Amino acid sequence: MDGQNSAERTRARTRTRAQNETKRNDMIRYRAFGSACVCTCECYAGGQGKARGSRTAIYLRSVFQSHLETLGSSVQKHAGKVLFVAILVLSTFCVGLKSAQIHSKVHQLWIQEGGRLEAELAYTQKTIGEDEAATHQLLIQTTHDPNASVLHPQALLAHLEVLVKATAVKVHLYDTEWGLRDMCNMPSTPSFEGIYYIEQILRHLIPCSIITPLDCFWEGSQLLGPESAVVIPGLNQRLLWTTLNPASVMQYMKQKMSEEKISFDFETVEQYMKRAAIGSGYMEKPCLNPLNPSCPDTAPNKNSSQPPDVGAILSGGCYGYAAKHMHWPEELIVGGAKRNRSGHLRKAQALQSVVQLMTEKEMYDQWQDNYKVHHLGWSQEKAAEVLNAWQRNFSREVEQLLRKQSRIAANYDIYVFSSAALDDILAKFSHPSALSIVIGVAVTVLYAFCTLLRWRDPVRGQSSVGVAGVLLMCFSTAAGLGLSALLGIVFNAASTQVVPFLALGLGVDHIFMLTAAYAESNRREQTKLILKKVGPSILFSACSTAGSFFAAAFIPVPALKVFCLQAAIVMCSNLAAALLVFPAMISLDLRRRTAGRADIFCCCFPVWKEQPKMAPPVLSLNNNNGRGARHPKGCNNSSRMPLPAQNPLLEQGPVGSQSLASFSLANFAFEHYTPFLMRSWVKFLTVMGFLAALISSLYASTRLQDGLDIIDLVPKHSNEHKFLDAQTRMFGFYSMYAVTQGNFEYPTQQQLLRDYHDSFVRVPHVIKNDNGGLPDFWLLHFSEWLGNLQKIFDEEIRDGRLTKECWFPNASSDAILAYKLIVQTGHVDNPVDKDLVLTNRLVNSDGIINPRAFYNYLSAWATNDVFAYGASQGKLYPEPRQYFHQPNEYELKIPKSLPLVYAQMPFYLHGLTDTSQIKTLIGHIRDLSVKFEGFGLPNYPSGIPFIFWEQYMTLRSSLAMILACVLLAALVLVSLLLLSVWSAVLVILSVLASLAQIFGAMTLLGIKLSAIPAVILILSVGMMLCFNVLISLGFMTSVGNRQRRVQLSMQMSLGPLVHGMLTSGVAVFMLSTSPFEFVIRHFCWLLLVVLCVGACNSLVVFPILLSMLGPEAELVPLEHPDRISTPSPLPVRSSKRSGKSYVVQGSRSSRGSCQKSHHHHHKDVNDPSLTTITEEPQSWKSSNSSIQMPNDWSYQPRESRPASYAAPPPAYHKAAAQQQQQPPPPPPFASAAAYPPELQSIVVQPEVTVETTHSDSNTTKVTATANIKVELVTPGRAVRSYNFTS
Repeated sequence: MDGQNSAERTRARTRTRAQNETKRNDMIRYRAFGSACVCTCECYAGGQGKARGSRTAIYLRSVFQSHLETLGSSVQKHAGKVLFVAILVLSTFCVGLKSAQIHSKVHQLWIQEGGRLEAELAYTQKTIGEDEAATHQLLIQTTHDPNASVLHPQALLAHLEVLVKATAVKVHLYDTEWGLRDMCNMPSTPSFEGIYYIEQILRHLIPCSIITPLDCFWEGSQLLGPESAVVIPGLNQRLLWTTLNPASVMQYMKQKMSEEKISFDFETVEQYMKRAAIGSGYMEKPCLNPLNPSCPDTAPNKNSSQPPDVGAILSGGCYGYAAKHMHWPEELIVGGAKRNRSGHLRKAQALQSVVQLMTEKEMYDQWQDNYKVHHLGWSQEKAAEVLNAWQRNFSREVEQLLRKQSRIAANYDIYVFSSAALDDILAKFSHPSALSIVIGVAVTVLYAFCTLLRWRDPVRGQSSVGVAGVLLMCFSTAAGLGLSALLGIVFNAASTQVVPFLALGLGVDHIFMLTAAYAESNRREQTKLILKKVGPSILFSACSTAGSFFAAAFIPVPALKVFCLQAAIVMCSNLAAALLVFPAMISLDLRRRTAGRADIFCCCFPVWKEQPKMAPPVLSLNNNNGRGARHPKGCNNSSRMPLPAQNPLLEQGPVGSQSLASFSLANFAFEHYTPFLMRSWVKFLTVMGFLAALISSLYASTRLQDGLDIIDLVPKHSNEHKFLDAQTRMFGFYSMYAVTQGNFEYPTQQQLLRDYHDSFVRVPHVIKNDNGGLPDFWLLHFSEWLGNLQKIFDEEIRDGRLTKECWFPNASSDAILAYKLIVQTGHVDNPVDKDLVLTNRLVNSDGIINPRAFYNYLSAWATNDVFAYGASQGKLYPEPRQYFHQPNEYELKIPKSLPLVYAQMPFYLHGLTDTSQIKTLIGHIRDLSVKFEGFGLPNYPSGIPFIFWEQYMTLRSSLAMILACVLLAALVLVSLLLLSVWSAVLVILSVLASLAQIFGAMTLLGIKLSAIPAVILILSVGMMLCFNVLISLGFMTSVGNRQRRVQLSMQMSLGPLVHGMLTSGVAVFMLSTSPFEFVIRHFCWLLLVVLCVGACNSLVVFPILLSMLGPEAELVPLEHPDRISTPSPLPVRSSKRSGKSYVVQGSRSSRGSCQKSHHHHHKDVNDPSLTTITEEPQSWKSSNSSIQMPNDWSYQPRESRPASYAAPPPAYHKAAAQQQQQPPPPPPFASAAAYPPELQSIVVQPEVTVETTHSDSNTTKVTATANIKVELVTPGRAVRSYNFTS
């Protein structure tokens, strides 16, 4: 019988050990983020049937926490080393800012990577070597009174005075003086052999091309110069355009040289003037002031007492000195026009003049072989500097003139604009404002200092470590940007103006979360506990935000891609600083706190002595079954709760919240804010208001317009801003080009080229000529020139001046040139065939050029009709070969040019005042381009409208695609981080609602959708995720019903979120100091909208949404609604023979100790423990109990181990018992200095008596009697004793 009982006991013990081992393997660590304490103990809730939940979620979260706890321990042990290494690394990355490249030009910011526009610009750059097709210096004149008109002589005379002074400016650069004639576009002149001075006279007389309404009047000649009068031998007159009649001068020179028998080819000059329609110049045009003595006698209104009818004269546009190629359309020179019934101008609000300048490459090519630049090391970059310097001097001269000439400034506004000014503005805008950054950092530091300062408790203050954290975030932000520069990521306006401020705001959010956790207790070793508690929240939110930015980096627009990459890198840099470097600062600050020194000037003030304070009594929480709670040895899973308040906010030592500031956002959230939100009527009103705002925002977003006006890119009160405003309202003028590419047979496809050009007649906003058609392009000029030659040739061959074999002396120069062209075969091996004279035609009746000799003809046209070739603005590439025709030269071979790979057709656009009109125009032209691409003509449009506004054609689709990718990535990341798909869905729905509200706010504020708001929208997704993930994590990891979990989550989240939003708002508000309306509207206002929408939705709507639809908690108690039932301990029997002993809290233990779990680490003896008295199993040979006393900075006992009291053990345990010496219990009336009143002591003295009786049947009987004495030291220094006898 005894053997059977012994075997059964052995089997029972074996089964018990197996069950205990299984439970031990299922042990989990649970951290209740928003619960009363940080439950970092190991519990057997799942195994004991105390709770249910997601084991996977809790286990994975415990793994995160265990690693963060290990990280915190390592950082605390090596705080100085971590700070030293961090400073070195961050400083190294900051040096990378020296290599930062800033892109400020439009095509570097908005052109889609890999898109058709980038390919088109690359083709242009590759072929002709430049991106820009023209450079203009523009001047607009308006009246002060918007109802007044500029169609009167006084306005035009004021316009003339300003232009004359401005075009005369010089710039001294590279020891050389540069003027307008050195860089302006002007027609080329023909070259002559023999008498060189005639060619020089022509070059001095041919002026710069200036588009101006003054060309309708004689006064327009005053702009043409030349600077020094031209003297012709035998002509007693100094030639200026104010007195020059080109036709009469030519006739005089021809007669004079004929009399002197000087041979010269005047016929070439006459044909040159005839083809360009250069006649009497300005001598037969009306004068603005007929009474002016300089007004020529040939003027139609000379000495008239009536002022000219300016409106009638300007109707239809003006013509320059070369009427055929210089027609200035009315829409180009007169703005804000009103007409009468016949279409004539009746009133106008503005006049515009355009000075046409060379491009950088054109100026470089023009001067590279000139002696003037031989000592300069002439380059295209120096040509650009000369152009920009002259344009700046032009603008400066106009401003000075208006200050001096009060008469003009009193009646008119004159605005100047140039491409150089726009480039300067964009470059200035792209550089960050050092003053704004310094002010933003200073305000943020001051805010952190004030909010973390504790006047009543300077030792527990955190202002110094908070300020250090803010400066650390500034340092890490600079390091992140430096790392971006080292990686070759360029900077632009978006990254320099926004990233530093927002990175600082989001980084300071991490600092406030860490300092909030740092303020919760007064334990000495708590760095690891801080990271264990708030580290996952910081890690998850930062990963979600950075992941969203990395996902958005796939957008092909350079400005957006660069912004997202830099923001993601800076977010990662701030995250590393928050989790690695700032805990090291906290570890160093712990030493100050332990030493009892004040937070401010800790080295200057003496040790701070805290006054004794009364603390509430502590109640021991036990299981409600009436028995003592059972726990595994070595596990600390008890909680002290102050009576009577049931506020489980912080792990409070006896000091509790009385040492904190008088106002706490956490207490406010728990006691006032969240209960207010949870009221039924508040929920109803909030949900209704949210739905109403969402519906109205969705409706308003349908009216959101696309566009980013160039006027927003310049300072509001600058001259450039006023010019762009007037130009947009009254002119809307732009130039564009239709480019045809290579891989196309120009000689055989001439009709297709003509059809392509003619198709632009039907494009709206394209300026037509006075016949309602389009200006001629290069092929039409080419064909017309050949047609004239063919006509002359036909006449003279009929007259017998030419034959099949030769020409006679009486043949004209043009007829001889036509003969040479006709005999060209187009073949290199057999270039000339005289048999073609009778059969070949230069052009047919339809104007189609002979395709076989097309490129031979092109060489002759480009050289011998230079005015038409230059005026066509064709920019043919490869440039045609030169062939100077000489009538007395009998060589018939004409060089053949290379096949064309680039040619362009110029068009002028007007009336483009908003983005919708420009988008319509671009769509129309793009359709034409695709249509003719299908016909076999490779082509594309070019110009400012396409470079700047092309992005809007695909902006909405690209933004939708990127937002979808970001939200999808966010859904996956949040699902993985929260381990709850439903919670992630709620977060994404909240973000979508916030985006809709931001779209609606943009419509109300008048902010149009462009690439910059697209960047802010992508950024807003990251910010909303950061806010909502933090709240969701607290909600998921709290215990209780939905309302209680919302309350606990807001209790822990409200403070850091409010501080982070306020610091971000302060940083963003610093952008309002910018002089650029663009920065204020598109960055400051829009970011403030994002912060306001995020604050309302995250702090008001989202908690209510969680209380109604929130997911289930990760751990759900089965017995109690708000807490997990206290788990029972495992009975573990010590072995006498093995010599192993089980000691509570850190002593040796056998298998079964919870400290040996594979993912658990050594628990600090200073960790808080629940006050629990356990009832030992009857099979135990001895009992041991310990009650932990929290450490305080004002009292440090010499021995930190817990006091334990044990009854005299049996003889065989004497040796072990001698090692457990306990100090005597504290006296009931100890002094406050030795035993602070806020400490309570519970002394447990178990007395165990073991009686062994041996009977004849070898049966052992054990009787155990335990006398337990409990002494409770209350704040009133009274000792209460309780005796329990079992």
